[in-house]
Amino acid sequence: MEEKLIINGGKKLYGQIKVDSSKNAFLPILAGTLLCNNQVCLKNYVNLSDLRAMRQILEELDCNTYLNGNNLIIDPTNASFSRIGHELTTKLRASIFLLGPMLARFKKAIIAYPGGCRIGARPIDIHLKGLRALGAKIIERHGYLYCYGENMKSGTFVLDFASVGATESLMMSAILLSGRTTLKNVAKEPEVEDLQNFLNAMGARINGAGTDTIVIDGVNSLSGGEYCVMSDRIVAGTYLLAAASCGGEIELTNTNPKHNESLISFLSQTACKIETFSDKIKLKADKRLSSIKKIQTLPYPNFPTDLQPQMMVLQSVSEGTCLLTENLFENRFGIVSELDKMGADITIKNHSALIRGVEKLYGADVFATDLRAGAGLVLAGLVAEGYTTISNIDFIDRGYEKIEEKFKLLQADIKRI
Repeated sequence: MEEKLIINGGKKLYGQIKVDSSKNAFLPILAGTLLCNNQVCLKNYVNLSDLRAMRQILEELDCNTYLNGNNLIIDPTNASFSRIGHELTTKLRASIFLLGPMLARFKKAIIAYPGGCRIGARPIDIHLKGLRALGAKIIERHGYLYCYGENMKSGTFVLDFASVGATESLMMSAILLSGRTTLKNVAKEPEVEDLQNFLNAMGARINGAGTDTIVIDGVNSLSGGEYCVMSDRIVAGTYLLAAASCGGEIELTNTNPKHNESLISFLSQTACKIETFSDKIKLKADKRLSSIKKIQTLPYPNFPTDLQPQMMVLQSVSEGTCLLTENLFENRFGIVSELDKMGADITIKNHSALIRGVEKLYGADVFATDLRAGAGLVLAGLVAEGYTTISNIDFIDRGYEKIEEKFKLLQADIKRI
């Protein structure tokens, strides 16, 4: 029977919460363990459906994975080649991260086209163009990518767009190539830097993550070891936007404020009171906030698309009008029709949403269309008057572990049924 979330909203949020490890950092790091020749321990594992799907793919490649308390142990010592079929890749767009490590380790990869949330085209052409530039032979046929890496060699590649996934995939594909590979116009997201730090901890020689140029000096092999994955900046941002929308006072621990500077800057333009420390953030909202006039999603360090639906909820109950423009994904406005049911006043034109703040939202039966829209609906339910029921919460579970338990720590009235 399908699970749902029921929220009795209209209550302010108070309390402290520890931010979990980052899903978007964990996924490429999990793929990167395939490059190692000894056991790897990843600390503070989060039991998300996306991470379970990636573990399942690694096990299909004969990597042994198991939990030891809160730590995930991966032993890729006896990894072997296997075709990755649709039944695995349709669950997870991040399955594309396996292309680079499989080519590096096995010199070949056969993998079905990846799945994931339906928020736009999200083409993988930059991944493939980069791999071809490094000498990979790739045939696209019958819904599969047939990739061969016997003739791959180091070189220079300029990305057409600063794609996070392509940057990470190409980094991993070049680690075991002799010589120096230079990637230009790369993504600068903190998750890219975390992947670099993990790979270097295992013996790689990579520099430049966080800038627009990454340099990989090839090594013969990677060893194993321990690594603590960064905290989730999108989860942290979701909690901040929840407290800003509902009012109250919260403290987030195990978070890096620098990773959310754009969001914190926007919230500071309102009546929110925000304090930042090296590894925690405090937010207090004791009255209705004023709208932020213009917001647009752009690659890091600008405002992230993964917080756009949650920001839309805040603007829906703020005083004034906001023009919110989505520049990255064409189908990122799936939450709008559900917010309309709750009394929001939003007009969509092309890639922009004109949001006129209303006094309050009202509880309704709503449906999550993707991961971040689902998170946004949780925020809408928390701020709305009355009861909200959210269906299709499998999407939410892809990126938030037991979201209802976390918000209960902030005194929210929310349960899973």
